[in-house]
Amino acid sequence: MKLKQGDLKMFVGICQLSLILPEGSSLKDKRSVIRSLLERLRRRFNISVAEVGRQDSLRRAEIGFAAVSNETTYLERLMHKVVSHIELDGCVEIENINKEIL
Repeated sequence: MKLKQGDLKMFVGICQLSLILPEGSSLKDKRSVIRSLLERLRRRFNISVAEVGRQDSLRRAEIGFAAVSNETTYLERLMHKVVSHIELDGCVEIENINKEIL
């Protein structure tokens, strides 16, 4: 089956967040907080999410998430909901956000 140009509409929303963990007292505690956050995000929003940087930093973390859709508006709303959920979490603070739709 050959697809013609314009037959396939697929968009990927990606977001990278720099986080601050104000209560971090050990790397073990940090990993527990991040692991819990990532699992909640996977379950609630059905996204691919991982810790992508600063793994050895005690009070900082970087996570990234991605989602695929045929609508950019859906991805924009989803990314906004995920970021809002993280902001309300209480265990982490968002330091920087980098979002893109491809």
